[in-house]
Amino acid sequence: MPNTVPFDDPLKKPQVGEVYELTPSTWAYGGEAMGRLPDGRAVFVAYTLPGEHVRIRLTEVKSHYARGEVEAILQPSPDRVPPRCPHFGVCGGCHYQHVHYAAQLAAKTAIVRDQLERIGKLYGVKVAPTVPSPRPWEYRNNLQFHVDAQGRLGFHRFRSEEIVPIETCLLADPVVAQVWPNIHVEDPEAIRRVQVRSGAEGEAMVVLEGESPKPPAAARVESEVSVVYLGPSPEDVYVLAGRSYLVQEVKGRLFRVSAGAFFQVNLAVAELMIDHILENLPLEGEETLLELYAGVGLFTAFLAPRVRRVIAVEASPAACEDFAVNLDEFDHVALYEAPVEDVLPHLLAQGERVDVALLDPPRTGLSKQALRDLVRLAPRRIVYVSCNPATLARDAHQLAEQGYRLVRITPFDMFPQTYHIETVSFWERTV
Repeated sequence: MPNTVPFDDPLKKPQVGEVYELTPSTWAYGGEAMGRLPDGRAVFVAYTLPGEHVRIRLTEVKSHYARGEVEAILQPSPDRVPPRCPHFGVCGGCHYQHVHYAAQLAAKTAIVRDQLERIGKLYGVKVAPTVPSPRPWEYRNNLQFHVDAQGRLGFHRFRSEEIVPIETCLLADPVVAQVWPNIHVEDPEAIRRVQVRSGAEGEAMVVLEGESPKPPAAARVESEVSVVYLGPSPEDVYVLAGRSYLVQEVKGRLFRVSAGAFFQVNLAVAELMIDHILENLPLEGEETLLELYAGVGLFTAFLAPRVRRVIAVEASPAACEDFAVNLDEFDHVALYEAPVEDVLPHLLAQGERVDVALLDPPRTGLSKQALRDLVRLAPRRIVYVSCNPATLARDAHQLAEQGYRLVRITPFDMFPQTYHIETVSFWERTV
């Protein structure tokens, strides 16, 4: 039995390996709950819930915080449920399978509010309840795997680069779940990542990613699916079987999505987000809409009929090719194939007038230059679609400093069972 450090010794400096009993009080972004050690420093612990009493062993101690791993749940939370997946707690793909789904939604709402306050310095913001996913399981139309030294597919262990091979994934939709177990990579040094995607009519695609410009020996795929190799350059695309794209359907509209292009992994929630934007973004039909990080045109396709003009910006060549196909019917849509940081100064130099901006940046959020130039364009309204509440909060602070008011923000559970949170926020210029 390890020696549990008494909680009444506040002067003792915590050390890695020591065992403590504590009760986490709040959720933290990143898949952990936060409690306090006797000296007052925050300690973050995965796979536990606020309000339950636990015994933990410290795995990391820094000057202002620590991390620990659960040794025992001494008094469980009523929101704790048995995880469904045999890999849970080892594989780092899921973080909340031990949490009742309603409590997952409440946690994500609280996390968004906390990030806006601590990072964004926006206090008293009303965060709408998190919109649930119609399917909390089997919702992903795209899974990206890492490949271990034996050629097996797996995910990283939580907070580690170690690859954990898996035998099942309960987040994969039925098509993806049927295809991926039949894949074995013959040359794991050449193929580092494997994506498995499903399309609107039940078709599947396997995307092999490697560091060589040309494909090595292909993975063995015991299914009739499209197989595409992606090298390090956007030009390094090789169709090894089938075709280079899938067709996805959202709200009755078809979208071509190439192997190298991003698309939402939970289409049921994507539809809810589109409806939410259409219902809450006032448009009169005469606006110029600027869409940054436009991808294959998912949001553009539903907003273009409601505005006079669309200026879309996307850097991915594959996504731009898809965008041109998906938006071909609209003559009032212009697409810039370039980084946002290159296009915004051009629009400013041209004296372009922008009424509304919609942006869906990667997890890193907006660069300082992009945010600065966006504010200089001075759209009356901004719709910010974010997949990272921390970078959203950082950018929100700057938007507020530059004269924009947060009108509403709503989290959407695009990724049930994980800590990831999608949000849609609406901003209005006040100066």
